[in-house]
This record gives sequence, structure tokens and C-alpha cells, in this order.
Amino acid sequence: MKIVVLDGHTLNPGDLSWAELERLGSCAIYDRTGAAEIATRAAEAEVVITNKVPFDRPTIMGLPRLRYIGVTATGYNIVDTAAARERGVTVTNVPSYGTRSVAQHTFALLLELTQHAGQHSESVRAGGWSRSPDWCYWEYPLVELEGLTMGIVGFGRIGHAVADLAQAFGMKVVAALSPRARELPHNVSIVDIDYLFSASDVVSLHCPLTPDTRHLVNSKRISLMKRTAFLLNTSRGALVDEPALAVALNSERIAGAGMDVLSTEPPPAANPLLAAKNCIVTPHVAWATGAARSRLLRAAIENVRAFLEGKPQNVVN
Repeated sequence: MKIVVLDGHTLNPGDLSWAELERLGSCAIYDRTGAAEIATRAAEAEVVITNKVPFDRPTIMGLPRLRYIGVTATGYNIVDTAAARERGVTVTNVPSYGTRSVAQHTFALLLELTQHAGQHSESVRAGGWSRSPDWCYWEYPLVELEGLTMGIVGFGRIGHAVADLAQAFGMKVVAALSPRARELPHNVSIVDIDYLFSASDVVSLHCPLTPDTRHLVNSKRISLMKRTAFLLNTSRGALVDEPALAVALNSERIAGAGMDVLSTEPPPAANPLLAAKNCIVTPHVAWATGAARSRLLRAAIENVRAFLEGKPQNVVN
């Protein structure tokens, strides 16, 4: 069995082990693979593991030995699943591995926007406290979360986890675009999405990217938000109309934004959010705790093992 990992570096930059995968067959593991290298590297592969390397119809049809594509992520839009199904190629993903890590990062962004711990630490390091005439000072407004409303767009596993944390901070929670309306936690209400944008002090995005959700956050919805509100996105970059958000931030139409994802990654230097006022951008790391990556690697290997045993799991096509 020939197994090829096309872009293993972000999952395992060296602190985890591929040994269990290597026991399942002959493995070639590449840190990164460009589009022009896919056909050569995967030419003899029956099993391919990918994270961001795309498998469109021509690529899938051009690999006659291919039987399986394992996506080391929950989202699998990089694979043309219809073409894979047509070719008889099984496609799997890994759900749930990073739920708590993504929820944790969501609140890391929110707490920096409201408490500015990192920015105040930099101010102290630069001598601000030593020069202060007072025993304390703050350079930004400090916002208490208790009593504020958290609006969660997309109420799957991660949305549920974010709601748990929000309620632990004493926040009220409303949600929209819920696939599990009958599994609502205590004191969470499903509301119309426009109402959510208008009523929330914090809007947090946790829905998949589809034709219907692309630019879900646009100038119209931003205009519904409170001027004191914050927007968080740890889901998919293209959920947000980035130029519209940048205009809103720079004009102080909303108070701030925390973004772990952008529409193009890595982003071009001209992306307007990179220089927007009160905008925190982290490099798509919400998923990347050691614990989450370890779970992801184990689950991806178990997906391959199950496929080879004739009992495929987490199949998405």
C-alpha cells in the first residue's frame, strides 16, 4: 500500500510521530507540495493525505491508482467530492478534534479586545508604568463581559463550546444558523440572524463556508451592529467581506474585530484588515494546540486504518 502525505508540516512540524501511519504501508511524507508537484508525488499513491493541497476533478481523474483521500481537517472543500465519488475514491475528514482549542482561541481574541492584556504588557515593557505618575493606568477602554450578549452564528460543536465559555463569563447567549436546534443548552435561544447582529455585543462566527454563507458579514449586516460590538471569526475567512469590515473598523462603526482566518491564506500584504483599526489578526492557529494536533493525527491515521480494513469511517462523499 503506497501512502503519500502531501502537506504534513502544519500538522506535524516535528513534535509528533508518523510511526503509526508508516506501519500501514509504504509512506512518503512531504512537508509541502505545490500544485505542479501533485501529479508526480501522488502518481503511485493509493492513499493520499492532504490538508490544504487541493484535489479538483482533473487531479482526481489523473491519478488512476488513487483509492482514498484523507483530509486532515474538518472542512473538506479542497476536494471535489462528486468527482471522487464518480471515480470510486473514498474521502474522509476528521470532525471534532479541535473543538475546545478553537473555542479557547475565540475567547483569547475576545479577551485581548476587551482587556488588552498583551497591549498593556507591551506598554509596560516600553517603560510606560515606570514613567507613570499613578500606581496604575490603562491605555484602552476595559470591558467587562458579564451581562453582555454573545451572538453565535453556527451552533454546531464549536458553537456549543463557545456558548459554554460565554455563560461561564456570565454572558447571555443567542444563536443563529443552528443545525441542532433540539440540542440547545440551557438559556440559549435561536434567533433570526439579522436580529442576532443587531442585539449582540459580540458576534462570533462558527459556520461552514457555503455559497449561502460567503460574505455573510457584509456592509448591510455590519450596519446592524452596535457601535460598541466586536466581531470574531475563527471559522472561514470568506464569511466576511474584508474591505467592508475594514471600513467599519477604521470609521469606528464597530469597536473591534478578532480574526484567526482570512479569505486568502497567507494573506497578501494589501489585505485591508492587516492595517485596520482595532483589528487583531492571528495566523489561523485556533486549531493548532499540541493536544488538538495530536488528536487530529491519531484520528487521521485511524481513518486510514479503517479504510484498509474495509470499514471506512468519517466518509464525506
